[in-house]
Amino acid sequence: MEKRLERAMFAGGCFWCMVQPFDKQPGIESVVSGYAGGTVENPTYEQVKTGTTGHYEVVHITYVPELFPFEKLLSLYWPQIDPTDPDGQFHDRGPQYRTAIFYENEEQRALAERSREALEKSGKFKKPIVTSILPMATFYPAEEEHQQFYKKNPMAYKEDREKSGRDEFIYKHWGK
Repeated sequence: MEKRLERAMFAGGCFWCMVQPFDKQPGIESVVSGYAGGTVENPTYEQVKTGTTGHYEVVHITYVPELFPFEKLLSLYWPQIDPTDPDGQFHDRGPQYRTAIFYENEEQRALAERSREALEKSGKFKKPIVTSILPMATFYPAEEEHQQFYKKNPMAYKEDREKSGRDEFIYKHWGK
């Protein structure tokens, strides 16, 4: 019997930092860095980084919902980001680094909205949660050098994470 696969897509700033938390989780089949939500077909990194194409940097996740439900994806997603920053994430500034959850169906939309509401009500953040919840957009895989960056370039990845302030923020707000 074939396993049922679903898709999820998350924008959380630089896609380099969004792959590792989801990678190698049981039930997650693939995590691909790319672009979504913009107006240019088949955009390149050079185009997207200008901030003029309307794209988000995203991770596109294919998963087995019976093994790794969407709720679990959400619980991994929120602690990777600053959901209160409308202008990017950490040291990455610009519209391509905004946060968003792209849903594939109404169940995902409802779960994403409930999780955002729960985070707002938790009092964890003083500022409002600005992470968008959007319908699934066309996904364009990023260039090969951006795929699995944390594995291919571990020193550059580590340096970028340290400089970005992401890990400090995560520890301060999520204790992880």
